[in-house]
Amino acid sequence: MHGNSVPDSYVYVTEEGVTRHYADGSVDALAWEDVVEVRVVGDTDSDILYILLDRVGEVCVVPESATDTTFLARLRYLPDFDVDRLGEAVETVGDGYVVVWRSPDPPSPLPDFEYD
Repeated sequence: MHGNSVPDSYVYVTEEGVTRHYADGSVDALAWEDVVEVRVVGDTDSDILYILLDRVGEVCVVPESATDTTFLARLRYLPDFDVDRLGEAVETVGDGYVVVWRSPDPPSPLPDFEYD
C-alpha cells in the first residue's frame, strides 16, 4: 500500500501569527505583532525561504514551497509592506539574503522604574 509521505514541515498562517511544524516535532512560531523584519533567502534546494524575525532574535523560517496566498496576503498587512520589493527580492536573491521589510516603529525603550 502506497500513501502520501509525510512532509518535512508544514506551515499554519492565522490572523494571530505564523507557525512552522517540523517533522522532528520542533516548532517555530511568531505572532504577527512581534515581527520586526522579513528577509528573503535563496536556499540550496532552489526553494526561497522567508525569514521572519522578532525583536529578541526568535525566527520563523517559511519555505516558499509551503506558502499559499494566505501567507503572502498576510504579509501585506505589515505596516508599509512593499509587495513589489518582495517580488523583486524573490526573483533576484542569490546566495545571501535580502531584507524586504523592517518595522517602521523602533522598539520603545522601557521606562525607568524605581523599585522600593
